[in-house]
Amino acid sequence: MAELTTLARPYAKAVFADAQEQNSLDAWSSSLATLAAVSADASMAKVLVHPSLSSAQQARALIDVCGDKLNEAAKNLVSILAENKRLPLLPEIAALYEDLKAQMQNTVDVVVTSAFALSEDQTAKLAKALQAKLNCEVRMTSEVDESLIGGAIIRAGDLVIDGSITGKLSKLAEAMKS
Repeated sequence: MAELTTLARPYAKAVFADAQEQNSLDAWSSSLATLAAVSADASMAKVLVHPSLSSAQQARALIDVCGDKLNEAAKNLVSILAENKRLPLLPEIAALYEDLKAQMQNTVDVVVTSAFALSEDQTAKLAKALQAKLNCEVRMTSEVDESLIGGAIIRAGDLVIDGSITGKLSKLAEAMKS
């Protein structure tokens, strides 16, 4: 994983710099999301690394599948990645780009996994508390995982807060073993 990140980072930074210069952050987000989704498909992933296809053929296949969802700059990125045998990095490039965009916009994506669905009031209070703690705008999404028994797990970038019953039971069991 670290190697993929290391390889993808220069491309993500270059795309981000271009997006800032052209004032097209959202357009690049959309293009990269499309490219990441298409390139992550199992059938397309095989095409992108198929040894009998030239890099131009691989790039053309990806561009054709994406159709008119890509602008010329995104098509050029695909061609460059194909020439350098880096097309499989597209999902990682898209993720790094979104991280750079969030840092610039001082936002963070938060995923709250709870045992039960959160009410709008609970979501709003949690978002407000996280906004104060993280000192940035919070974009929250919620997931339900009944195996947590109760409580929630909050993921905000590298920060993970495990307030689930399952997590607490695991910690208790670990403490009892030592």
